[in-house]
Amino acid sequence: MEAIAKTKYLKGSPRKARLVIDMIRGVNVSRALAILKFTDKRAAAPIAQCLNSAIANATYLAEQQNIAVDPDDLWIRTCFVDMGPTKGRKRMRPAPQGRAYREQRHYCHITIQVTSDDKPKTEKDLKADAAKARKAAEAPTVKAPAKKAAAPKAEKKAKTENVEEVETPVIAEAVETPNEVAANVEAKGDAEVADAKNASTKAEAQSNETKPADEAQQKINEDLERQ
Repeated sequence: MEAIAKTKYLKGSPRKARLVIDMIRGVNVSRALAILKFTDKRAAAPIAQCLNSAIANATYLAEQQNIAVDPDDLWIRTCFVDMGPTKGRKRMRPAPQGRAYREQRHYCHITIQVTSDDKPKTEKDLKADAAKARKAAEAPTVKAPAKKAAAPKAEKKAKTENVEEVETPVIAEAVETPNEVAANVEAKGDAEVADAKNASTKAEAQSNETKPADEAQQKINEDLERQ
């Protein structure tokens, strides 16, 4: 939905009015009204009136066409200031030493067009989209090393799981027969008897080693008693 509003024969030069109108070009309607409210320029008040008229025209046309339009969705597509007539607007301004300066006073025409269509993307928006696309394209290459680093961990886990899953072989114990049991018992008895014999022979050998020394000591003791 589009609507146009015009203000003609506005007192003031078009050059001064363009300073204000350039601030609201391509801006949302609510933001434009806020800008005009806090702009310290004489042309700001009539430009705000023209903008309100354009908003009212848009809502009226929408009602006639049975179209629902939210005023907050409107934005300023085009706005410009034309030069008005200057004929008959010449004045004389007093100057020092009785002189007079001639001044030319101006009119200007203001035109504002609002619409509810989607905004075309500006150069900044296009650059921002291009930057986002670059980041999205570069993101997988940056994240690839992380995935590669994570792969060995997964392999290690799989290896440990496989090691845990390996079943230990079960060794069957040999069952001894009664004859083998008796033979083992006899062999153990013989071994014990042999150990006892070895122990007795060792004791006798130690006693034999100490006998000469004991006999010599007894002789010494007998000699001492005789004296």
